[in-house]
Amino acid sequence: MRTIYIHGIIDTMTQGMARAMVVDDRNVIYVGENEVALTYQNDNSQVVDLEGCFVTAGFNDSHMHLLGYGSTLYQLQLAEHTHSIQDVIETARSYLAAHPLKEGEWLRGRGWNHDYFSDEKRFLNRYDLDKISTQHPICLIRACGHVCVVNSKALDILGIDASTSQVEGGRFDVDEKGQPLGIFRENALGMVYNAIPQPTLEQLKEMILASCRSLNAFGITSSQTDDFETFDVGYRTIIQAYQELEQEGLLTVKVNEQAQLPTLAKLKQFIADGYTSNVGSEYFKIGPLKLLGDGSLGARTAYLTYPYADDPEAKGILCFDQKTLDDLITYAHTHGMYVAVHCIGDGIMKMVMLSYRKVLSQFPKTDHRHGIVHCQITDEGLLEDFEDMQIHAYIQPIFLDYDIHIVEKRIGKQKAAKTYQFKRLYNQHASSGSDAPVELPDVLAGMQCAITRCTLNNEGPFIPSEALTVEEALRSYTLEGAYASFEEKIKGSLEAGKRADFVILDQNPYTTAPSHIKDIQVLATYLDGREVYRRTREVRK
Repeated sequence: MRTIYIHGIIDTMTQGMARAMVVDDRNVIYVGENEVALTYQNDNSQVVDLEGCFVTAGFNDSHMHLLGYGSTLYQLQLAEHTHSIQDVIETARSYLAAHPLKEGEWLRGRGWNHDYFSDEKRFLNRYDLDKISTQHPICLIRACGHVCVVNSKALDILGIDASTSQVEGGRFDVDEKGQPLGIFRENALGMVYNAIPQPTLEQLKEMILASCRSLNAFGITSSQTDDFETFDVGYRTIIQAYQELEQEGLLTVKVNEQAQLPTLAKLKQFIADGYTSNVGSEYFKIGPLKLLGDGSLGARTAYLTYPYADDPEAKGILCFDQKTLDDLITYAHTHGMYVAVHCIGDGIMKMVMLSYRKVLSQFPKTDHRHGIVHCQITDEGLLEDFEDMQIHAYIQPIFLDYDIHIVEKRIGKQKAAKTYQFKRLYNQHASSGSDAPVELPDVLAGMQCAITRCTLNNEGPFIPSEALTVEEALRSYTLEGAYASFEEKIKGSLEAGKRADFVILDQNPYTTAPSHIKDIQVLATYLDGREVYRRTREVRK
């Protein structure tokens, strides 16, 4: 089937603006002027009038948790109900009343953020959750995903008490008597998650499909996603879920799996099973080894080289020692996998940069595309490391919406001056993502933050010299995302020979007031030339 799109504003990403585009089957075969495009008509073609709408390559979220995001769509949503501890309690009670649980069934939710509480700016604890229910075990995950809190019923099921040992790379909080408060951080999260009944294969597939539907509505056609540690089901089951959906023709997002394999034994087994980077298809393939190096700034678990300004006894939580990092990164690098490491604090970032420097010195590779995910708390030395070793930066501009309020409190004004350096990182290579479900995968909201350096309510700007232009922001969500996964030759821009992954918007981001970019509507999303999402307003055919 051939479709000719005319009278649009088409941002090719590489060849300027065009007015028309011709799609044949799954590929773009022409981008240019209306008159020329119409000469491509044949007996099996249709013409679509874009009526001046803006078209660009399909958005690529370069770091998120697609399966985890899909899971949260079936859980208690707390992101809009974190005005107070009491607000969380009442919202959860109402949810329980509307969604009765079977005896012993867990109540799960996500999205609370203590920094937004108006009554007490502290983490929730077991006693708060006991006010929701003492009959059902409860697990509520903080917005960042690096902390969860459970109630007393859950602690009983887990068998955690004052005699329970802490885990390496994480911890659970205790009171002055050594009794657990129900708060679990970083690697200690596994103590909770492993006790919660795991989803079946069919349930995994349902979560993936729910996530894909939501992503398509945001104009997303490609996702680079960290899924393997979402549930304790093993990577083979998660791969099977994706591959079955692809075979069934139901997968509407192209997935590059950021394979989280936190031990050398798991990594070796994965590679022995025949998996390395770029194994798979365009719809599901293996990407980098993904490692979770530290925590989050909001939870004060991001690992710093200095104490937190607002908690001098804390420096964050380190998930790996230097030798373990060296071993994991070296094994991946020498066995066909590139690497992407979650680093928010400067402490873990310096350790990862040291590992990269060691392995690239011992085993040089010019186009390695190793990366750092988040890249938030940087300094001049780290920024030079990105440039010297050509380390890819996976940035999340939408984080500015929240972090503007806390970064100077957490690390002080002077150190904050070298953070969130998106412009400088973009000047070598930086792709944008959402880290969903930490934030909504709303690309246009993320673009607005990247361009304005303000919150979505226009507070700021924060270091305005690090603002991206509209073109740079768009490229960071399209072509740079494709570059991150070695796919820039087949997608990420609209030009002849590339896949017809594109999104139609109702307004032109270049001419929209920067503070209103988030209000631009996605009208339709196409994957390989096939419509996978359409808003109620029709584009005339």
